[in-house]
Amino acid sequence: MTTLERADAAERAMIEELDRIVVKSVIYTSGERDPRVPVPRPPDQGKFYMMGHDPRLPRMPATPTLFDFFRYRFGPSNHVMQSARLAQKSGANEKVVLACLLHDISVAGFIRGDHGYWGAQLVEPYVDAEVSWAIRYHQALRFFPDESVGYRYPESYVKLFGPDYKPEPYIERDYRYAREHTWYMTSRLITVNDLYAFDPNVQVQLEEFTDIVGRNFKQPKEGLGFDASPSAHMWRTMMWPTKYL
Repeated sequence: MTTLERADAAERAMIEELDRIVVKSVIYTSGERDPRVPVPRPPDQGKFYMMGHDPRLPRMPATPTLFDFFRYRFGPSNHVMQSARLAQKSGANEKVVLACLLHDISVAGFIRGDHGYWGAQLVEPYVDAEVSWAIRYHQALRFFPDESVGYRYPESYVKLFGPDYKPEPYIERDYRYAREHTWYMTSRLITVNDLYAFDPNVQVQLEEFTDIVGRNFKQPKEGLGFDASPSAHMWRTMMWPTKYL
């Protein structure tokens, strides 16, 4: 594993531990498999490959909204909701709050590696450009301190990777680019409200963000996955993660 992959795994472990403590309901999964192993052919006549809804998963509405994905595909989302509430309580503007709410949805529902980049691509057609930009670059910024806003290099990273570890060159490159960008602080505030938002005694309801999402997320009338946007196929993949083709 690369250092970034190990960091993603460590952060995921923290999120899962929080969810284990806070959430009592069943967590649905899509059923992972080893991609190097060929998919077996149906053993008997009359059996077919899955090309639609997986009965092991909650069925999505015909025109799914962002909140539907939170409820039925992202699993427990206490971490991002705590992050968004923390940003809200600190007086952050709505773009920052929304970015905090969405910054790890790739981890929760799609893919962990390079989750900032994937997450930004998922939401880019539906949010202000500043929001998707902030989500993309928070992945690089979390490895670099900014004392002006009280963000220090996480102690957990020292324990996990050692005191001499350095991020991959593309992460350093993107950090330098983001540091000089007009929207730097929007992305930085995700990190400020991110790594510290793991309080098992705090429970947040998704409905607390109804108004902010309503004002700042352009929900397609066709439903996420069916609007022919550049990321619609990614939402469909989360909807039907076990489709054969």
